[in-house]
Amino acid sequence: MKPRGQARAAARLAAVQALYQHDMEATPVASLLDEFHRHRLGQTIDDDQYAKAEIAFFDDVVQGVIARRDEIDALISDKLAQGWSLTRLDKTMLQILRAGTFELLARADVPTGAAISEYLDVAHAFFDAREAKFVNGVLDAVGKAVR
Repeated sequence: MKPRGQARAAARLAAVQALYQHDMEATPVASLLDEFHRHRLGQTIDDDQYAKAEIAFFDDVVQGVIARRDEIDALISDKLAQGWSLTRLDKTMLQILRAGTFELLARADVPTGAAISEYLDVAHAFFDAREAKFVNGVLDAVGKAVR
């Protein structure tokens, strides 16, 4: 993977983590971004070296998801199977879907297939293949609706 691709992949993973923190703790956006800039992105934590992330991309995804959350959640809800709701989804899964939906909606510079593939990779970091297929299905449906 090219350095820019690695930096964006790191930014996406960190964005999902930041969105999860925001959702669970209601951390103000400015504080959240500052914490990730200073203490997470590209840092060593518990002997794990975190990859350098494309900070502007990270900021755009986090701020964009938070700013457009109602619109994003409506798009995701519309693509869930009957009987499913956002509240039934795992909290990490929801953040992956929100970040992926934001990219499909607002980042025309990122090809549809690339956005879906990248969030599949993020899903694999947290879940097994079945859940990753779920992410693929929802984001593919969102992509067809918004692009």
